[in-house]
Amino acid sequence: MGDYPSRQAWPSLELTDQIFTLALQHPALQDEVYCQILKQLTHNSNRHSEERGWQLLWLCTGLFPPSKGLLPHAQKFIDTRRGKLLAPDCGHRIQRVLRAGPRKQPPHQVEVEAVEQNISRICHKVYFPNDTSEMLEVVANTRVRDVCDSIATRLQLASWEGCSLFIKIADKVISQKEGDFFFDSLRQVSDWVKKNKPQKEGAPVTLSYQVYFMRKLWLNITPGKDVNADTILHYHQELPKYLRGFHKCSREDAIHLAGLIYKAQFNNDRSQLASVPKILRELVPKDLTRLMSSEEWKKSILLAYDKHKDKTVEEAKVAFLKWICRWPTFGSAFFEVKQTSEPSYPDIILIAINRHGVLLIHPKTKDLLTTYPFTKISSWSSGSTYFHMVLGSLGCGSRLLCETSLGYKMDDLLTSYVQQLLSAMNKQWGSKAPALAST
Repeated sequence: MGDYPSRQAWPSLELTDQIFTLALQHPALQDEVYCQILKQLTHNSNRHSEERGWQLLWLCTGLFPPSKGLLPHAQKFIDTRRGKLLAPDCGHRIQRVLRAGPRKQPPHQVEVEAVEQNISRICHKVYFPNDTSEMLEVVANTRVRDVCDSIATRLQLASWEGCSLFIKIADKVISQKEGDFFFDSLRQVSDWVKKNKPQKEGAPVTLSYQVYFMRKLWLNITPGKDVNADTILHYHQELPKYLRGFHKCSREDAIHLAGLIYKAQFNNDRSQLASVPKILRELVPKDLTRLMSSEEWKKSILLAYDKHKDKTVEEAKVAFLKWICRWPTFGSAFFEVKQTSEPSYPDIILIAINRHGVLLIHPKTKDLLTTYPFTKISSWSSGSTYFHMVLGSLGCGSRLLCETSLGYKMDDLLTSYVQQLLSAMNKQWGSKAPALAST
């Protein structure tokens, strides 16, 4: 609040962390924090100090409520000061936190910066795979699932089941748990990345991030059934994986799909066809471009495009998905790893995780080496440099040992698929659901 002089200017987030972190960990301190803030706001003649005090109270009322004994006094204090800018919202926030329960993390940078400008309505940008975005209002007690609900309504999706919010920060893309509070989730990820990021002594760490809404689990996806999901999410998530050459694809497939991709990208603009040699990597998987000369590709793609000229852009995207959904690797998350457990496989293999389980793929031929269905996987674990999986029974099963920096992602995805399948089985069978392996 600036009541005491300091030799250095502390970042606001460090100060709010000092005030609220211990109180969140030890509920016995929470009333003490309320009492100290209310005391500092009583007969405070320093306008700057009072303003900062109300900002602190605003943050506090979004994190945890006063105890039953203190609640009527705190509420009366706020109600008798309705003329203060943030007072009405503080009253509403106490009621919301009573209903939703306390937060687990101290305020996020976005919350602190907003209240310092006396902004009580926070709008957050969420990005989608098709390079569009939406601004959504989020409050202290908004949960991840609430954001997903709002997005599904805005985009007119049939359902957001299997979709998730992802935070892209530094070199990490991390999915969020739908039951977590939105700002807790942001704070947890940024703290984790900061902790694991090498930094210079004394240098402030600022990490920019973006929030994405994407499909995470590809279960029961039928292209054409939910066109909005297909054209906003599915097409734009699957296209980059296709172009990177992760799927086993024939030349005929590649030509047909290139015509659809061109239609989806340029619609009726035929002028770009003259530039096909320059944009070939945007139309054909990179490992297949050498199968024909640029001119041959150009002629073949022109003929393929002409077959789709009557389609709309949306119809071309759906047609692309309908074609590739027949492949066993459709809807996969791909990971290039070094495996050290199976001498008959190449050292570097491609692992795909999708609705079928965990697929091992030859990195050059794209031949499917083996598929491990979820029911055959006993357990799995990961660390900053590895991903391990036990197959069969824990006592005499085999192990898949992989070196990778993306173990956290593989672990989370595998866990999510198994949990989703278990949930579906429980709904179908009730208490008679067959056991499914999990961690």
